[in-house]
Amino acid sequence: MKPRLFSVLLSATLLSAGLLPQMAHAASVAFIEPVDGAVVSNPFTVKFGVSGMEVRPAGDMTPGVGHHHLFINEDSMAAGQLIPMDDKHLHFGKAQTETSVTLPPGQYKLTMQFADGTHHSYGPEMSKTINVTVK
Repeated sequence: MKPRLFSVLLSATLLSAGLLPQMAHAASVAFIEPVDGAVVSNPFTVKFGVSGMEVRPAGDMTPGVGHHHLFINEDSMAAGQLIPMDDKHLHFGKAQTETSVTLPPGQYKLTMQFADGTHHSYGPEMSKTINVTVK
């Protein structure tokens, strides 16, 4: 059996038996603003949402907490990967839940990635991607 399939089956079995906390599958992130497919003008506001976890500043390693990152034309990152600090990976380590973004006109993929207090990704399950057009 492939490792990923085994992991999924094991998790489902443990969850149905009540041996895993249900909250483990309830955590998610979402873009509150803008919506997927939006046409925006500079500067535009990006609002981050999270459920099942708490937003806290970088450095806080309490279980179940983290902070947002915004990737410009980048995909989500695997769990445990350190998020780079560059112009394509924006960090919101002060626990910000919104920001103002200015990009040259064009089409963009925006990926929100939630990460722990040391900027290590919580994985694709804690990310969301939308597309926007900046006019």
